[in-house]
Amino acid sequence: MMRRFNRIVGLLTLVVAIGLPALPAPAESPAAAQELAGLWRAKRHFGPEVRGALTIERSAGAWTAQIAGQTAQAAIDHDRLSFELPDGEGAFRGRLKSGRIIGHWIQPRTVASGNTYASPVTLEQLRRDRWRGVVTPLDDEMTFYMPIKLNEDGTLGAFLRNPERNVGIFFKVEHVTLDGSSVKLLGRRSKDAPETLVAEGTYDADNEILSIYLPSGGGTFDFRRATASDEAGFYPRGKTPAPYAYRSPPSDKDGWPVATLEEVGISRDGISRFVQMLIDTPIESVHSSDIHGVLLARHGKLVLEEYFHGFNRDWLHDTRSAAKSLTSVLTGAASLKGEPIDASTSVYETMDGATALSDLDSRKRAMTVENLLPMSSGLDCDDSDPASPGNEDTMQEQTEQPDWYRYTMDLKMVRAPGEKSVYCSCNPNLIGGVLARATGRWLPELFHDLLVEPLQIRSYAMNLTPTGDAYMGGGIRLLPRDFMKLGQIMIDQGRWHGSKILSRDWARRSVSPLVELGGKQYGYLWWVMEYPYKDRTVRAFFAGGNGGQVVMGIPELDLVIAFYGGNYSDSVFLVPQRVYVPEYILPAVN
Repeated sequence: MMRRFNRIVGLLTLVVAIGLPALPAPAESPAAAQELAGLWRAKRHFGPEVRGALTIERSAGAWTAQIAGQTAQAAIDHDRLSFELPDGEGAFRGRLKSGRIIGHWIQPRTVASGNTYASPVTLEQLRRDRWRGVVTPLDDEMTFYMPIKLNEDGTLGAFLRNPERNVGIFFKVEHVTLDGSSVKLLGRRSKDAPETLVAEGTYDADNEILSIYLPSGGGTFDFRRATASDEAGFYPRGKTPAPYAYRSPPSDKDGWPVATLEEVGISRDGISRFVQMLIDTPIESVHSSDIHGVLLARHGKLVLEEYFHGFNRDWLHDTRSAAKSLTSVLTGAASLKGEPIDASTSVYETMDGATALSDLDSRKRAMTVENLLPMSSGLDCDDSDPASPGNEDTMQEQTEQPDWYRYTMDLKMVRAPGEKSVYCSCNPNLIGGVLARATGRWLPELFHDLLVEPLQIRSYAMNLTPTGDAYMGGGIRLLPRDFMKLGQIMIDQGRWHGSKILSRDWARRSVSPLVELGGKQYGYLWWVMEYPYKDRTVRAFFAGGNGGQVVMGIPELDLVIAFYGGNYSDSVFLVPQRVYVPEYILPAVN
C-alpha cells in the first residue's frame, strides 16, 4: 500500500519545487567542517502505545477486555468476539476455538506508512471464564542516517538514507551548511539544476545534536553521532566487519529443515564470496545497494540465511508487491478447501449478486477470477499510468469512495477481459473482495486458517484498507523465512512437507508463462523468466516487490532464493534478480 508514502513524496517534491531561491554552497571553515563530518543518525518511535497483555473475561453473560490499563466491553456473536478502544487506539476481532480465543489486534494508522495493520493474537484459557494473550503490534518508526564528509572544495557533502521507506531518495540532499547554529540541507531537483533548500534546522554544539525538520510525516528529527550499534544499521555489517564465515541456519521450529550448503550441492566458496561481496559493498550514496537479507533453500532445506544493515530473522519485513503472489496462493488454497471460489468464479455476480448483472456492461458480466489473476481484467486500471483512474496511488489517495472494491468495480472497461494484461494492483485486491464475499470470511481470519496454521507462520502484520478489509495488492509484513515458504510450496507442486496447500494444477498454472505483461512473462500473480545455467537455460518464477523483495523458485534445480531490501522506488532494487542470481548464485549450484 502506497498512500502514505506518496503523500510523503508529494510533500518532499513541494518543498523542493515551491520557488525557493537557488542557494550557493558556501565554503565551510575547517573547524565547522570538522565539527560535522561523520555519520549521524536520528530515529523516532511513534507508537503504538497500546500493547502487551490482553485479558478477556466473561461474567454473568457480559464480556470485558483489559489491555494497557484500558477496559472495553466486548460484543459476542455466536463464537465471534470483538471490541474497540476509545479514540481509535486499537480494536480486536477474534473467535472462540478449541478453548482458545484466536484473533487479530488492529492497531491505529501508522505515521511511517499511513497503513493500519492486523496482527495475530491467541489468548489461552486460564480458567473457565478468563483468557489471556499478548498483543504485539507493528512498531511505527522512522530512521534516518546522514553521512557527512568534507569535500575537496571545503563544502560538506551529505545524503539521507531511510531504511523503512527510502524517502531519502526524494530529498536529493547533496550538501550541508552550518552558519553558527543554523543548519541547511541543500539538494538538486535534477543533475543540472541549481542547489535549493531542502530542509533546515539547528545545531546544538554542546550536546552534538542536529535538529532538522523533515517533511516526512514525523516532524523534527534529532540527529546524533552514530554509535557502533548505529553503524551496524548503516553499513552492511558495521564499519569494520570481520571476514565472513559461513554457518548453516539455525533450526527455528518454523517448519524449515536446515542443512549445510555442501549437503545440498551448493559451493560454500562461491556463496561465501557472494556474501563477502555484499558485506564489502560501500554505502556511498542514497542509490547504493541496500540488501536486508538473502536466503537459500535447496531440496526443501534452508541452507543460507544472512542479514545486513541491522535486520534479522525476527524482523517483519515489508513485502510490497511480492505479496500479490500470496493472493494467488490464498485463492488456490480456498478453492482446494472447498470454498465456493475458483478461476471460473464470476467477479460481479459474486460481489453484487446475480440480479445486478442485468444492467451491467457485458464485458464486466464476463469477468472472472481467471481474468484478475494474470492482470487481464479489462478495467481502466494501469499502475504505470498516473492518469489511469485505476492506478493504485490514485485509488488510495482519493477519499470519496473508501470501499476500494467498489471503487475498482466502478471503473469503466477499456477492453474485453482476457484481451491484454496490464499491471494494476486493483486486480489482486479485487480478488480479495471476491474471496471475502464468496467465503463469508474476514480475510485476515481466512489467511490464518488456510496458510498461517499449516505453514507454521509465527508472526505477521496484514495491512488493511479504509473499510478494514485486508489489502491484497501487496504490503503484508512477514518474517523472511515465512514468506520464503511460498516459493517452496510452488516448487513442491502445492505441498508443504506433504500437506496439500494447493492443487497441483493451480500450482502449475500459477508459475507458468500464461501471458505477456510489460514485456515479461506472467502467470497467476507470479513472474516467470529464464536464466542461463551452465550450457542451457532454466526457468524461474518469482514474487517481486518494490525495494528488492524477491522469492524465486527454480524447479529444475529444486532451488528457492529469497532477497529482502530497502531500495524502494530506485531501479537498483532490480540488481538481485538481474545480477546476483545469474552471476553469483547459479554458478555456485551444482
